[in-house]
Amino acid sequence: MERIGDDMMFEEILSRLPAKVVCQFKCVCKQWCYELSTPKFVLIHTRRLSNLLQKKLLSLNEHTIVVDDIVSGNLEVDTRKIVTFPYDVQPSRLIIIGSFNGLILLCIRRTDANELVLWNPTIRRFKLISDDYFSRYFG
Repeated sequence: MERIGDDMMFEEILSRLPAKVVCQFKCVCKQWCYELSTPKFVLIHTRRLSNLLQKKLLSLNEHTIVVDDIVSGNLEVDTRKIVTFPYDVQPSRLIIIGSFNGLILLCIRRTDANELVLWNPTIRRFKLISDDYFSRYFG
């Protein structure tokens, strides 16, 4: 068997592995660390993983936050879960700004100032990443 080229090894084999394993492979040598950190590899790896992962739909209602599974493009209503936001705020006051790999960036609308919160609903932990600093100094 001929020697497998580096491009094929990184783009076709290693890009299919879970992120944790890829991070461990970065410790093999400097070349692997470099190759596994290039924007091209990251893009290929992210696209492959996003196609394999089960998708979730997060719905904010007046009093609840509902998580539904999406399997093969179809909403699975049997797997519906209701989660609570671990911060004293009604879901109707939340705005979802974005999400990536299970982390959700939320804006909490308050009458005096808005707050940004990074939330991981899987482990039910959050981090307040801004307060009213920007509102006070920049309007």
